[in-house]
Amino acid sequence: MQPVRKLFLTGASSGIGQALAEHYAAQGALLGLVARRAMPLQALATRWPGQISCYPLDVTDAAALRAAADDFIGRLGVPDIVIANAGVSVGTLTEHPEDLAVIRQVMDTNLYGMAATFSPFIGGMRRAGRGRLVGIASVAGIRGLPGSAAYSASKAAAISYLESLRVELRASGISVLTICPGYIATPMTERNPFPMPFLIPADVAAVRFAQAIARRRSYVVIPWQMGIVGKLLRLLPNAVYDRLLAGAPRKPRRP
Repeated sequence: MQPVRKLFLTGASSGIGQALAEHYAAQGALLGLVARRAMPLQALATRWPGQISCYPLDVTDAAALRAAADDFIGRLGVPDIVIANAGVSVGTLTEHPEDLAVIRQVMDTNLYGMAATFSPFIGGMRRAGRGRLVGIASVAGIRGLPGSAAYSASKAAAISYLESLRVELRASGISVLTICPGYIATPMTERNPFPMPFLIPADVAAVRFAQAIARRRSYVVIPWQMGIVGKLLRLLPNAVYDRLLAGAPRKPRRP
């Protein structure tokens, strides 16, 4: 496996994104890191001087993302890997009109932000005849979860979007990987008021993500046990699924 020399990553300020940044930085890669919060990015840059370019921005700002991509490419060249990891998760209920804005924000961040992350890099990768695009989806996108309609819908859309992109780019030399994490111990999951089976630490998840990326997989669920759970849930008839999930604990709505 060839070492990763250059990588562009969103959602790098905490959780899986931070763990991925630390994993690749420890291997000597040059990183372009995106997150809304500047201080955690700067802390990573201080820890690995000369390896990290910081881009504090929101992934829903496509113009800012393109400017960051242009800066990274202009100074370092086309990255080997682009990872669209930025995402938000919050409980929503459609009956509350104030949740409509939250639903839009979740969809904009988790789906539009992914496309906006990849868009500036595809042309350069296509001309180079190489590159890897990695989208972080979720097992929550396999079936709709009560109380998490926006999150489940955004991740289901991400799974379909990444599949479309993979087929579109098949002959270009650019590979596309969909990663569907199960429960990873991050600030995003620590608020979940329910048991989280097969929970793994973020640093362990980062190593497994990197292994899947290096092997040029097209789709992977991590941890693998959640892949089995997802397949079983998909096979359940609606009547059975509805009965099982109707009383399940739900992610809290945003205060």
